Amino acid sequence: MTDRPISNEEGGPSGSHGDPSRIGGDQREAGGGVAALVTGASTGIGAAVAGELLARGYMVHAVALDDGSLDRLPEHPSRRNHALDVRDTAALRRLVSDVAPDVVVNNAGAIGSMTPAADDDPAMIDLLLDVNLRAALHATAAALPAMIARRRGHVCFTGSIAASRPTANTAVYSATKAALHTYADGLRMDLHGTGVRVTVMVPGRVETRLYDAVWGDHDAAAARLYHGIESLTPSDVARALGFALDMPAHVDITRIEIVPTAQVYGGAAIAQATPTR
Repeated sequence: MTDRPISNEEGGPSGSHGDPSRIGGDQREAGGGVAALVTGASTGIGAAVAGELLARGYMVHAVALDDGSLDRLPEHPSRRNHALDVRDTAALRRLVSDVAPDVVVNNAGAIGSMTPAADDDPAMIDLLLDVNLRAALHATAAALPAMIARRRGHVCFTGSIAASRPTANTAVYSATKAALHTYADGLRMDLHGTGVRVTVMVPGRVETRLYDAVWGDHDAAAARLYHGIESLTPSDVARALGFALDMPAHVDITRIEIVPTAQVYGGAAIAQATPTR
């Protein structure tokens, strides 16, 4: 993802401060709090989540592409940067297993080319499947053994309102998010009795740089998607996730749908009939 970097200060108010009684695990990191691993952590929602977790006392393992974006984040003694493509399954699973995080935030994502499904490029379809879905499944599977052994942990996903309310030219993207939501539901069933919690964030319109490549640059994307609209900010989503993490261990906030007050869904589109001769 190429979303706008968010400073740690934009992460939001402090909460549980890495209290293991809330979100699991031992204080395993020297000088740090409970370990969290965030994918897509260099920009946008991922960077805001990382900042929120740092403000709450977590030791944050920030995962993002090896494109220099992690190096542009403000330095923080409790953040460890990992330049890694989440499509490298072996490397991703090895990192997650080594870190054994108490919290994993599967946030890495891509929007694709936003073309009609009939025109979707095969490589773009594979990219969305690999980044939006397959990477999240592998990271989660690698994190679970340690969480189950501790009988504490929290698996989080950045989903989308598009999972249940897709729009034109987002069929593959919406399908990956719908699959992610269904996976999270099944995951809770498999984790029943383990003490491991699962939360899916379901944001609506969030102003990030996710659409920049589609429209050419951020100014063009902002003009089409954000101009004159009070969209969500990445920090809004990060604070909502912080609320779920703050809950006592016996409380699981399974799904948070967060949209701008000015955004609604519904209605129908009807095509005109083709005249017959």
